[in-house]
Amino acid sequence: MPTPSTAPRPRPRPRTRSAAAPARPGRHRRRGLAALTVLATLAVGCSALRTQDPSPAPDRAATPAAPAAPPADAQAAGAQAAGAAPAAQAQAQAQAKAQAQAQAQAALAAMPAARPQAATGQELNGRRSAAEHELALQQSLAAAHRWGLAALPLRPPAPPAVKPELADGPGVKRAPGLPPVVYRVPTTDKVVFLTVDDGAEKDPQFAAMAAELGVPMTAFLSDYLARSDYGYFRTLQAHGVTIDNHTLTHPDLRRLGPDALQREICGQQDRLQQETGTRPRLFRPPYGEYTEAALRTAASCGVTAFPLWNEEAFPDHLEWRYADQKFHPGDIVLTHFRAPAADWKGTMPDMLRRVVDAATAQGFAIARLEDYL
Repeated sequence: MPTPSTAPRPRPRPRTRSAAAPARPGRHRRRGLAALTVLATLAVGCSALRTQDPSPAPDRAATPAAPAAPPADAQAAGAQAAGAAPAAQAQAQAQAKAQAQAQAQAALAAMPAARPQAATGQELNGRRSAAEHELALQQSLAAAHRWGLAALPLRPPAPPAVKPELADGPGVKRAPGLPPVVYRVPTTDKVVFLTVDDGAEKDPQFAAMAAELGVPMTAFLSDYLARSDYGYFRTLQAHGVTIDNHTLTHPDLRRLGPDALQREICGQQDRLQQETGTRPRLFRPPYGEYTEAALRTAASCGVTAFPLWNEEAFPDHLEWRYADQKFHPGDIVLTHFRAPAADWKGTMPDMLRRVVDAATAQGFAIARLEDYL
């Protein structure tokens, strides 16, 4: 490598120069060398941080750390390259740059970067999620205990991405061009569906119990019974209860002509849309009786299915359709908005408690009918 000249060098000129004076090529080289020196300094500093004693010295907090000095080899490279020939300077710059880059890459690879912070954030999020889950569980247990349930109700699975096909077969009756009549929803999920008819009794305790326990259900309303307080049913709707059609006056549809069918079915469609803001898709015929004319009339005003039922619930017992007296996947349970009476031995909360306890004991969850139908 050439030896720097020992002849005295002229004093540097002032930095200001005229616009016409050419820029000195050494100025850019010095800037490049300075940048390389800083990069090398940072690399060595990172390596020092990695290897230093992790336990703090007693006076470390009180004494500020001195700035790291540029490494000797970087200083020598800068001094030597300043007076070398252009080819030698380029070689020195390349060597210094390569060395600095290698040191910086090694230091960065060894440093933990942001991993501890990210891991800490994930751990905190996990703990927060677990705490929220535990709180929700405790609140659910407290609600179950407060309403006298034998056990915590089972949570239904996520709604199916595609609703079951309602083809003619067991549990479903279907004719071409007509809404299907469904006794049992074709599904293998261990779910049953709670439906409540008419609308005569408007028990606030029942509304509070259903909302607090999060029990999904469908209400099939007849206007002549519900009209005294549609606000009660709007409150149920605000807590997830779906409101559907059960005619205006609860007649036997087999005895009605075309005009009366239109008035009873489509008239209640209009009424419920006015009261709840939603036009029903489901229709339950009073007494479970219907005709082909009733099916066609209902289809003409927006009804897509006629859900009937498999079991009927009372405050003191359940009536079963099957000989084994057990729920089956997709069963529809019928009950009514009723007050205590000779044939209704208890309250609406008593009825709901019986249905939930029976379903839970048999390993079934209560799901939302409209998610499947």
